[in-house]
Amino acid sequence: MAPRRRRRPWYRTRAYRLTRTLVVTVALVVGGVWWAGDGEPAGTVASGAVRDDGAASRAPAGKAGAGHAPDARPGGDARGPRRHPSPAARGTARPAPPPAPLPRSRAVRLRIASLGVDAPVIGLRLDRQRRLAAPPVDDPKPVGWYTDGPTPGERGTALVVGHRDTRTGPAVFAPLERIRPGARVEARRVDGRTAVYTVDVVRTYAKAQFPDKEVYGNRGRPELRLITCGGAYDHRTGYAANVIAFAHLTQILGRAGAR
Repeated sequence: MAPRRRRRPWYRTRAYRLTRTLVVTVALVVGGVWWAGDGEPAGTVASGAVRDDGAASRAPAGKAGAGHAPDARPGGDARGPRRHPSPAARGTARPAPPPAPLPRSRAVRLRIASLGVDAPVIGLRLDRQRRLAAPPVDDPKPVGWYTDGPTPGERGTALVVGHRDTRTGPAVFAPLERIRPGARVEARRVDGRTAVYTVDVVRTYAKAQFPDKEVYGNRGRPELRLITCGGAYDHRTGYAANVIAFAHLTQILGRAGAR
């Protein structure tokens, strides 16, 4: 008679081993999923915005990281910190309004301190070809004021012409092309007042392409044009261009009747 076969303990059965393997596998999977979903430990450096202390803070691309908002103070907005003007800035005066146009009074003298110009003024009219005449070619000192246009300080565009040179050498407007925006031009009137203009821009135009409207046009306020020759010189045709300084009235000096 064959001996009886002994029964295996439950913990050594194949069913137990399979069950144990399955339980361990499920535990590892669940634990891995939980760990992957947890936040990074404190102190981990990731790419993103930079905090004020110089370390990198974790943040989605294009957004500010924690502690790096544009303005965390009450009243701040997303456009950045509020800037309050300093006492000095609050006390800064606004630019003075332009002076009121003056009544008619002819010019007697023109002064441009930055160029060393201090010249007498003579009256000019249009010639037979309806072109603005020039001062006498044998006198380098005076400038010519178009007498049928506005006088100093009057509303409209006043025109002043001066020679660049004459047969004897440099003339009154030889340095005009060196004038810079912001320069002062003082035009003294026969009534004792002085109209002060400020230069806006200096331009050079070929005579064949001279922009009449831009130079002579009325802008609705007192303006001034200083005009002389420029560009290349030819013995037969003269200078090829004109140098023009554009200016507007910014100040009135003196009072009527003062001398």
